[in-house]
Amino acid sequence: MTPSRLLLIGCALAAFAGCQRREEPAPPPPAAPAAAPAPALSNEPLSFSEQTPYATVRLTLPEGVRTQPQLHAALYASTVRELRQFMEGAQADRTEAGSDSDLPPYEKTITVEPGADAAKLFSLKRTDYDYSGGAHGNTLFAGVLWDKAAMRQIAAADLFRPGVDAAALDRALCDAVNTAKQVRSPGTERLTLGRGDTWNCPRALQTPMALEPSAGQPGKAGGLVFLIGPYAVGPYAEGAYEVVLPLSAFQALLNPAYASDFAGAPARTGDVTPREG
Repeated sequence: MTPSRLLLIGCALAAFAGCQRREEPAPPPPAAPAAAPAPALSNEPLSFSEQTPYATVRLTLPEGVRTQPQLHAALYASTVRELRQFMEGAQADRTEAGSDSDLPPYEKTITVEPGADAAKLFSLKRTDYDYSGGAHGNTLFAGVLWDKAAMRQIAAADLFRPGVDAAALDRALCDAVNTAKQVRSPGTERLTLGRGDTWNCPRALQTPMALEPSAGQPGKAGGLVFLIGPYAVGPYAEGAYEVVLPLSAFQALLNPAYASDFAGAPARTGDVTPREG
């Protein structure tokens, strides 16, 4: 076969191969990554109530607690147990006191409200109102700080560096409380951190607290809200206080493990106590 003929055959085969390659379908595009599964939500109830001739009890939890199933389950179980024990105690008290129908039933209401929900920490504010006879009931507060990764509740002190000197935080809280008291009761004697005749400023790490959301940065806490019950810093008629301290008052004291959960200014500052009416 002549060289020219071989060249013609080679060109024809090359052209045929090229046509074959052009006719092959393009490879499919890579599959999009699967969307992350939505976090499981708790199915536990958000409320509980019971009433007997001796007592009325009620629990209200916020919708947001569903995002933390372990916390929701533990909180619901423990608070319902408390309420049922309260009812048993009320029945025992009233039975021992006789059948005086003029005595009003006892009452216990537990209301849990949301605090800030950050990347590592989830917080709640708990208010307990108890009436067990007498001129008025009592109001108690508690803060809930929940470590999402560890799935456990932490103490207020865990927010701060181990062995931290909380004196600066105590002074900031004392100043905020005194400011709030002057607004509510002008001319009230200023409290101190020392030993006063009747009332003193509360110590920060011994006061129930929750996280206050940041004003401009979602998913961050911008401060701490301290929950101060009646009688703690003044007479019962003065009422309770919720005092918010900004991040600037304690940022240098934060535990590095949780410091990234804080940024910006708090959504509220000063005395943010809910007012009736």
